Amino acid sequence: MVVLTAKYQCKAGTADQVESLLREMMSLVQQEQGCIHYLVNRSEDDPDSFLLFEQYEDEAALAKHSETPYFKRIVLDSIVPLLERRERTLYTPLHP
Repeated sequence: MVVLTAKYQCKAGTADQVESLLREMMSLVQQEQGCIHYLVNRSEDDPDSFLLFEQYEDEAALAKHSETPYFKRIVLDSIVPLLERRERTLYTPLHP
């Protein structure tokens, strides 16, 4: 299993557009084979900030996700240009 977190800091005035695009992305990703969780959160303290929590069965499922046409269209082509900053961190869950 693999976990990815992504922090998005939006440019001023773009957060509602980013939210709309993330909602579209959520509906598509949740249907992917190998995707366990795809949770999008908008900060209450800073409405221009989003935190994504993604969990996949394995790194192959994450790689496949990153190659989908809708990932490229929505995230890379549409969301990334609206961001001041995008931070991604990969985790391996601990098991007892």
